Amino acid sequence: MYPLKFEPIYKEKIWGGRALEEKFSRKLPAGSIGESWEIAAHENGTSVISNGNLAGKGLMEAIKEEREKILGVEAKEDYYEKFPLLIKILDANDKLSVQVHPDDEYAHQYENGELGKTEMWYVIDAQEDAKLVYGVKPEVDKDEFAASIKEGRLEENLIEINVEAGDVLYMPSGTVHAIEEGILIAEIQQNSDTTYRVYDWNRMGQDGKPRELHIESALDVIEFGAEPEDKVVGLEIKEDGYVRTILVACPYFTTETLDITEKYSADTNHERFYVLMGLEGKAKLSYEGGEMDLKAGETLLLPAALGEYELIGECKLIKSYIRDLAELKAELEELGYSQEEIKQIKGL
Repeated sequence: MYPLKFEPIYKEKIWGGRALEEKFSRKLPAGSIGESWEIAAHENGTSVISNGNLAGKGLMEAIKEEREKILGVEAKEDYYEKFPLLIKILDANDKLSVQVHPDDEYAHQYENGELGKTEMWYVIDAQEDAKLVYGVKPEVDKDEFAASIKEGRLEENLIEINVEAGDVLYMPSGTVHAIEEGILIAEIQQNSDTTYRVYDWNRMGQDGKPRELHIESALDVIEFGAEPEDKVVGLEIKEDGYVRTILVACPYFTTETLDITEKYSADTNHERFYVLMGLEGKAKLSYEGGEMDLKAGETLLLPAALGEYELIGECKLIKSYIRDLAELKAELEELGYSQEEIKQIKGL
């Protein structure tokens, strides 16, 4: 097997822009492009492999042919029916709606078997004084939240924070959130496209009418009374030639950044697949049978059967995968990290 590249799936959005063109020299279709689905296997968009002998095949088609080689021996059976992750880049040229996503149980019951949506964001770029909505004030209950929507004063009940490039945020299902204008974000999430809009800043949609809201469903799934989440700090692990920072480790995905100054070596060990997204710089990815460049703005899937590989160069990237959390925690404890240090990893 070899590292898989995909054709991005571009989604025009009322809040989108052209930042992918400016930041990563992407050739975009016309319009306001709000989302690039980098790796996807969803009914609303399925990635097509663009390199090697699997070129032209959809991701799930390739998985059906090469299940264990792509997903790994540790992959759960349901991964064969629905790929577990959806990897995106979001360009918020304008504000996204204030929204929330359901958990697995609610989505399965009310959204035709869909998955819930827990996600994390890495801020790739942000204009000066960029902000986003990151939760509901803890003193606000369901009744007050509903009343504030009806009375047109919802914004006073939302938590708004400033963000800058390099910030990381973790969004468990049930968290009210909204990306505001001038932010480019890498999003790692469960494979779900279910969103409940709560508030859309009183704007009109492309048809000149207000966009649909989903207030009753949102009220069902919002986690009221939750303490505000902090930005993700992560656990930094310094190694020779690179720094690895584990950011999020939850049941749905583990994500870390790799700051490579010289070389990073690893092995997929036939256990699981990995997703690499370039953030800054460029590296040469070498593996048995070949090599390729990984540049900022590019995303690759490393199949479980890839084996040993090296990244050589100066770059920063996000590495995403799924693994047993108890094993990860035990591994970190064995390396000598304290419980307080491990708690810097969100979701663990």
